Amino acid sequence: MQTPHRRGENNNRAPKDYKLSPEKYRSLEHKLLRLKARHPQEASEVKRLAEMGDFSENAGYQMAKSRLRGLNQRILDIEHLLKRAEIVIPDADTSTVKAGHRVTIETAGKEKTYTILGGAETDPDAGVISLLSPLGSSLLNKKVGDEISVTVNGKEKIIRIIKIEA
Repeated sequence: MQTPHRRGENNNRAPKDYKLSPEKYRSLEHKLLRLKARHPQEASEVKRLAEMGDFSENAGYQMAKSRLRGLNQRILDIEHLLKRAEIVIPDADTSTVKAGHRVTIETAGKEKTYTILGGAETDPDAGVISLLSPLGSSLLNKKVGDEISVTVNGKEKIIRIIKIEA
């Protein structure tokens, strides 16, 4: 029988970019405070349920322990992100597209506006794309009027930059 081995943490996670808007950074700080405030309550619940005896048949204990592990992991993830965060403040120079800029593009006769931020804030439905996404990375350092070709879902699209805003 072969001994199981785990893949390293770096192998199973996508590469992270740590660029955050000031608003997202503050939001994560508040979330971290709320999670840390919940920690003593969750830990005491685990302790209370542990006193009930047999761990193998104590479903309440198992669930509370799982919740505590999840809470601990979320706290560690947010602390990790905040330690490495690079605050993105849109550059006032809008001659070329940079992280933090709002870019209006035209594709197939339709105009769309996107804000280019880090991966932690990506929400395409709200018009926020990652600077590491195919579209975001192809827009970086381009100027108004530039036409670029982007492959999205296996289809090539021609995109023209109409406007760049800070």
